[in-house]
Amino acid sequence: MAALKYAGMDDTDSEDELPPGWEERSTKDGWVYYANHDEMKTQWEHPKTGKKKRCAGDLPYGWEQETDEKGQIIYVDHINKRTTYFDPRQAFTVEDVVVKPKRYDGNTAALEILQGRDFSDKVVLITGGNSGIGFETARSFALHGAHVILLCRNLSRASKAVGLIQQEWHKARVEAMMCDLASLRSVREFADSFKAMKLPLHILVCNAAVCTQPWSLTEDGLESTFQICHLGHFLLVQCLQDVLCRSAPARVVVVSSESHRFTDLLDSCGKVDLALLSPPKKGYWSMLAYNRAKLCNILFSNELHRRLSPHGVTSNAVHPGNMMYTSIHRSWWLMSFLFTLARPFTKSMIHQRSGDRGFLMTCSDHPHTIWTLVLLIEILTALYSKLSFCNLEQTEY
Repeated sequence: MAALKYAGMDDTDSEDELPPGWEERSTKDGWVYYANHDEMKTQWEHPKTGKKKRCAGDLPYGWEQETDEKGQIIYVDHINKRTTYFDPRQAFTVEDVVVKPKRYDGNTAALEILQGRDFSDKVVLITGGNSGIGFETARSFALHGAHVILLCRNLSRASKAVGLIQQEWHKARVEAMMCDLASLRSVREFADSFKAMKLPLHILVCNAAVCTQPWSLTEDGLESTFQICHLGHFLLVQCLQDVLCRSAPARVVVVSSESHRFTDLLDSCGKVDLALLSPPKKGYWSMLAYNRAKLCNILFSNELHRRLSPHGVTSNAVHPGNMMYTSIHRSWWLMSFLFTLARPFTKSMIHQRSGDRGFLMTCSDHPHTIWTLVLLIEILTALYSKLSFCNLEQTEY
């Protein structure tokens, strides 16, 4: 697939097309000017709109600006092996005014968010990157030049995910490494292996999770949902903290959930009861265990940001969306049934292919129904929050 697709250069800016005989060019510092070949003159203003424009941002991944023997600026596409006088950023020029931040919504695809960005100097680690949200995140970063490492417990499935990404673009730098969050030993072994590679670490995405699975203990004697969703990630970040600080600016992204609101960590006396995080089988409810782990994700992310932001490492907790149809609900037939019912009305991930062309499409088929559901969820959340024991303010225990 052409790299222009990944850079978003398959679109065109046709809202202010030039008259016949005119050509749009740009200076070395990105300012756009217009050449009138009939009258042999140039001007800064668009011949129709009268507006001045400039090229915003860096060149797309794989492009380089050079000067030929005549002193003219040329643009080299190293991926597709071609040269042009046309600045690829000219398809996305901005007017010479204050630029408003771009807004993203439920219809925004991952490749749109990274459009035009060059991550060729970045190293990205993603847990659970072989499927669902993790895979699409890994794919998007890899197709924009990043060195992506998938942290997975099943290397066979991870290798298939790597193959799918490299099938789209054979130069994608993506690989898989063993890291089982249900084993603290495995997490430490991965951290040691990664450090031995002498690579920097710019982005760490703590994405892997399990939900609605039967009660079980890990080899460390802890309840599985809590360890996989939270404690394994906590240890992973702690082991790689020094690498993150050396690689600053760096970022940790923790995938949490709005469901963190529907839980508590307090005993009957109003004090934090850590035993609730890894309950015995008798006191176990899968959804409550998941919600508690997600609450821990947010508390951890907030504290991590407080401690590491002075060192150039930021931490953010994100909610990926309500009832997104991924494999996380596979352990319980009832939850799978509910996700299936909700699927037409919620955000989904459709990875369509035609030949060697692949793209991510996030779609909403029924916007009015969706907004009704979102409004209902927000109302219930607001009502519940008044009764919730969750307090995300800084607290000393």
